[in-house]
Amino acid sequence: MNRPHVLSLPVTPRASLPRHWLVSLLLILALPVMAAAESLPVVSVSVLQYGTAHWELDHIQHRGLDREQGYRLELRLVANLPASRLAVTSGAVHGAVADLLWVQSRFRDGTPYTYLPFSTQIGDILVAENSTIRTVADLAGKRIGVAGGPDSKGWILLQQVASQQGLDLAASAEVQYAAPPLLSQALKRGQLDVIVTYWHFAARLRGEGGWRSAFGMADLLTALGLKAKLPVLGYVFPAGWASGHRPLLDRFAASVRRVKAELAEDPAHWQRLRPLMRSPDDGAFTALRAGFLDGTPEPLTGQRIADLHRLLVLTGADPDKLMADALFFREEP
Repeated sequence: MNRPHVLSLPVTPRASLPRHWLVSLLLILALPVMAAAESLPVVSVSVLQYGTAHWELDHIQHRGLDREQGYRLELRLVANLPASRLAVTSGAVHGAVADLLWVQSRFRDGTPYTYLPFSTQIGDILVAENSTIRTVADLAGKRIGVAGGPDSKGWILLQQVASQQGLDLAASAEVQYAAPPLLSQALKRGQLDVIVTYWHFAARLRGEGGWRSAFGMADLLTALGLKAKLPVLGYVFPAGWASGHRPLLDRFAASVRRVKAELAEDPAHWQRLRPLMRSPDDGAFTALRAGFLDGTPEPLTGQRIADLHRLLVLTGADPDKLMADALFFREEP
């Protein structure tokens, strides 16, 4: 039987594109995506590299929550608060993070800013675990360290409550002003009995163990007849820019609301942020995460705005020159 004749052809290796051609092809295919990203409107924000706001803003970028809302978030990282304020006042960026007292001072000087709540964290009053200090009255005659200087919100509120109880802290206690890291070290060395400091510095100390809150800042607000959790830190934008870009600001606010929900719902997100938190040990990491989430503000209402106005008056603002209600960002119903 004759076998079928099988034609044998030489096998040649499959043709392949040179590497530089392949790279060029990939770039060409990516151009539409890149062009779409470039065409999105931009919101630029100045933020401290290791500041707490950077945690959520970095998460917005990482998860693409800005692009989901139809804009692109750009961050300008700075080393200190004056540099961040300079960036927004000079127009180098659209917004920054600032406290309510700074926004009020700018309004008083004729430069209004729109205020979008970021956090309710005012600070903390920290003592050694075995300290006998548990009430405002216990501060009489003690060595008190204050972060932020005489105009510190926490220190002003503490003096207001003490005054209601007939106690002049400035006269009856030994008060020292210094940067938060120096105060933490002085407390550890026993050179101070109590410190009024920023919440994240207090969280790191509590996380180490051996330190506790003497009483909460929320207790001071309640003693003054105010809501316990008021947004004293916010994203600030020049009022003129904000009014001309309201839809864009709404999108930014929506992504901020979303990021806070994601960070609260899934602890795994925080592991990626750990380097931005200066890679704390487990105790400090847990305290920092809990403190950040505890500072999540509720939407502004007329009553909360009224309380913020009262807080401004208590901290020295002229009652006749308070920033207008319209400068407080409220989400559209």
